[in-house]
Amino acid sequence: MEQQHTTNRIASWLSDHQEELIRTADYIFQHPELAYQETRSSEYLAQFLERHGFTVERGTAGIKTAFLASWQNTDSQAPVIGFLAEYDALPELGHACGHNLLGTGAAAAACALKSELEQSGVPAILRVYGCPAEEIMSGKIVMNQAGVFDDLDLAVTWHPFDRNRVSNDIWQAQDIKNYTFHGVSAHASKSPEDGRSALDAAELMNIGVNYLREHVPGDVRMHYAYIDNGQPANVVPDLAKTNYFIRSSLRSRTDDASRRVDDCARGAALMTGTTVDIELVSSCKEMKIYRPLTELYYEAMTHIPTPEYTREELDFAARISEEAGFNNQGEYFRGLEPLEDEPVPISIGTDASEVSHTVPLITISAATMCLGTPLHHWAAARQAGMSIGHKGMLYAARCMAEGTLLWLGT
Repeated sequence: MEQQHTTNRIASWLSDHQEELIRTADYIFQHPELAYQETRSSEYLAQFLERHGFTVERGTAGIKTAFLASWQNTDSQAPVIGFLAEYDALPELGHACGHNLLGTGAAAAACALKSELEQSGVPAILRVYGCPAEEIMSGKIVMNQAGVFDDLDLAVTWHPFDRNRVSNDIWQAQDIKNYTFHGVSAHASKSPEDGRSALDAAELMNIGVNYLREHVPGDVRMHYAYIDNGQPANVVPDLAKTNYFIRSSLRSRTDDASRRVDDCARGAALMTGTTVDIELVSSCKEMKIYRPLTELYYEAMTHIPTPEYTREELDFAARISEEAGFNNQGEYFRGLEPLEDEPVPISIGTDASEVSHTVPLITISAATMCLGTPLHHWAAARQAGMSIGHKGMLYAARCMAEGTLLWLGT
């Protein structure tokens, strides 16, 4: 009976503060900011936490847009729990990964849990980490290297998706690299023989990588983009730059693929009489799964009702599914997905994976978009700024708070 009372208090706190939480998420949605530029988003979230009794230190790990919010109800030793919040957006797309919801939901979970612990007196130390630059796989890696997560007993986060479940997913180990080729400039028509094309080298590298795809394990992903060098076509370009993401579900496979991509770059430079600089921008391990945590949080989630949707929301899901071509056969939302027997490798990455090798980490997934909506898609952004996204955020906050309460043994 006591467990029922405590979970009711968490639900009540979220209900009482629903308007403020939606307002916070919408402010971040309406002011999308790119990696390491999230000045308004991080400050808005930090002020929200200060209003609800957290002490906030800004500039965590030397990052201007990172922060650490703390609360505790004891001066003695107690479990230290960290909620990981994100709030960066994507170029052009805005919050098409739902980080306006992610950051607000993590803060909401911490505040709702704080309210319960103030009532119950269960000793605990709660923290909310404002984590910038997830979209470029950076913020949490830099923070982890600075040791800011080292004394945690548990890290808790969530991510917007198109369904409700405990994340039993192995997010990918990945390297982000820049390859910069240097050649010799010349007039492309009058004296091309005097030039050494950096662009030729970049193109040959990419051709080599495309042939390499046949000879790597099936879960390896290698994708690239050219970074514009700003030169016209009548000049032999002396500079060309590509950005690569190299990933798999196992760090050793990513290491092997990454070395072989480097070889493609060096070979291309040799063929064209150019040189290449290889810059490792960011690197992380695959997600480490803690089975006891997934089972515990799944147990908590089985007692929490999943969101219900109005006729207007279902009609919106139908329209956006048709417009975007989602293949969901008219089933737009589901309840709680069953917990899989084994971890599930997925073809996306997050810098939270690096944290999972420092401290036990649990991730919740919640439906902030209708079935079939991919992340980094305009339809994901549309739903992150409306009631469908809000409902998923509030559900995720309750799941994180009540799951952590269960972890505390109350």
